[in-house]
Amino acid sequence: MEKTRFLIIGAGVSGLSFANWVDSDDYLVLEADAEVGGYCKTVRQDGFVWDYSGHFFHFKHPEIERYLVARMGDQRVRKIAKDSRIRHGDRLIDFPFQKNIHQLPQDELIDCLYDLFDRDTTATPENFREMLYAKFGRSIAEKFLIPYNEKLYATDLATLDVDAMGRFFPWADPADVIGNFRRADNASYNSTFTYPEGGAIQYIHALARDIDPGRVRFGQRVTGIDLAAKVATTATGERYAFDYVISSAPFFRLLGLTGLEHDPAVYSWNKVLVFNLGFDKKGLEGIHWIYFAARDTAFYRIGFYDNIFDTDRMSLYVEIGYPGDAIVDADTVAAMRARVLADLARVGVVDGHRLVSHHHVVLDPAYVHITRDSLRDVAEKKRILGLRGVHSVGRYGSWTYCSIEDNIVEARELARAFNALPT
Repeated sequence: MEKTRFLIIGAGVSGLSFANWVDSDDYLVLEADAEVGGYCKTVRQDGFVWDYSGHFFHFKHPEIERYLVARMGDQRVRKIAKDSRIRHGDRLIDFPFQKNIHQLPQDELIDCLYDLFDRDTTATPENFREMLYAKFGRSIAEKFLIPYNEKLYATDLATLDVDAMGRFFPWADPADVIGNFRRADNASYNSTFTYPEGGAIQYIHALARDIDPGRVRFGQRVTGIDLAAKVATTATGERYAFDYVISSAPFFRLLGLTGLEHDPAVYSWNKVLVFNLGFDKKGLEGIHWIYFAARDTAFYRIGFYDNIFDTDRMSLYVEIGYPGDAIVDADTVAAMRARVLADLARVGVVDGHRLVSHHHVVLDPAYVHITRDSLRDVAEKKRILGLRGVHSVGRYGSWTYCSIEDNIVEARELARAFNALPT
């Protein structure tokens, strides 16, 4: 049985970040897959470059961006000013919807304005759905915000916490909405983003560059963690003794591994089926994302890799949300691919194009459902696990909505906390 001070579960962004910043060589990384990256993998196929989904980086910490880019060698990193739109009826309007209602037909604009100023400003919303009504009024909520987010989360929005999206939700008060009529200001946390020409995996390679390959074990899915004995067991029968565990596994799975008593019903999430589609010719130019709230359209969002790479063939990622307990098997994928292609043609994205390459992946979990119960339970269970030397990090490890950079920052701060301990 091997012994290590830090047993890192998962060779994705969070696990590799911790290994980068901890001042110790006494660690092992266990990865269930055959390669590093987690969801931050890149597929190269038939001349197309696709990620498992649209992983575009929005850095608030310049030192982290410099750290990563310095480890990419001659990899070219593009900086893109985002152009994102919303398909509403037969037109494309600017994102976010609530700040661009002046681009709607006149009758819809009047409805949105009336409801925005007639809303109950004294209401205290109890959930995400009520918050949308309280902040934006009935028309803005029902024309876009509710149907879009129901497609994304694949759940009843009344079950989600008021602040389920945190800083990532594009807020706007009436003054912002009216001000945008004359002078467009659609700035958001991701108004610009960076993207390596080799795909998002380049950021993983940058994180892995200084990590000893001998300290990363592939095909090692952890099946149990004995908190008393401080031993982890894997599906292959290997056993690893540890002082500390740093886990980026989905939090409910970590609870199951440790045997810590919990209510599984507290944790819910969606799955996202991602299609990467390559076509024989160029399509819409200049646009990076389009959002679709209409319920008769299968997908909630599509993205254009070709408009990031400036290539001459349309290259899309297409995202479809499913409940966490949905079965997304081969038959489901085949049927949905056919529907997606039909919907792309119906909304004018595909027009005489020939599909020449395709790939798909199911992200499970994809977006976690942040509820009052989950917030309370995660905080309580993380405290208990921390007292026993187990630390859970990352979007899924902390059961939260965050950026990839946020994962790096969280893992770095945890490593620094250990670095500050007396040796």
